[in-house]
Amino acid sequence: MTLSDTQLTEAGLPLAAQQGRVLIIACGALAREILDLKAANGWTHLDLTCLPANYHLYPDKITDAVRNAVAKHRDSYADIFVAYADCGTGGHLQAACKELGVQMIAGPHCYSFFEGNDRFAASSADEITTFYLTDFLVRQFDAFIIKPMGLDRHPELRDMYFANYEKLVYQSQTEDPALLARAKICADRLGLAFEHRHTGYGDLKTALSNL
Repeated sequence: MTLSDTQLTEAGLPLAAQQGRVLIIACGALAREILDLKAANGWTHLDLTCLPANYHLYPDKITDAVRNAVAKHRDSYADIFVAYADCGTGGHLQAACKELGVQMIAGPHCYSFFEGNDRFAASSADEITTFYLTDFLVRQFDAFIIKPMGLDRHPELRDMYFANYEKLVYQSQTEDPALLARAKICADRLGLAFEHRHTGYGDLKTALSNL
C-alpha cells in the first residue's frame, strides 16, 4: 500500500475491503506505524481506517469524528479499538469511548505512549520546556508546525512562540538516517537544542498486541 503523508494529513485512510474481525479507528499520523506493526506481527485479524491527522490542529473535531466512525462500522465488526490518546480533547474522547463501549489508547498524547506512558509521566515535570516530534511530524513539519503558526509568512515570530522551549526531542519510531537528519534541521529552524530518542512503537505496540 502506497501512503501519502499529505493524504493522511488531509483525508485520512479509508477502510479497504473488510478482512479482519477488529477495526482500528486511528489518527492518520499513526497509519504507517500501525500497518508496519500489522505486517511484522501477522495481525491479519486487524483492519484499519484513519481520520485526518490534521484534526490535531482542531482537537474539538476528534470526538465527534470518532463517534461517527464507530457508528458507521459498528455492525460490521466484532470489536472496535480507537487508536487515539486524549490528544487535546480534554477528556471528551475518553468519555465518548466509555459511552460507546470501545477501548482507546491510554495516555495524554502520542508522545507519551511512544515513550511509554509510565516513563513519560515520570520525566514530564523535568521536560516542560521540551518540544516533541515523531516520524510523522518530521515528515510533515511544515504542514503541522511552520504553516499553522504562520512562520512561513512571519519567521520573526519564531523566537516569541518558542521562547519558553529549550530543546526539541525527536522520538523516532523507525531507524531512518534521512529522517534523523531532517529532525536536526527542524530543531535548527526552531532555534532549539536537539535530542534523539529511539522509542520504537512504545505502548502502541502493547495496546494493539492485546486485541
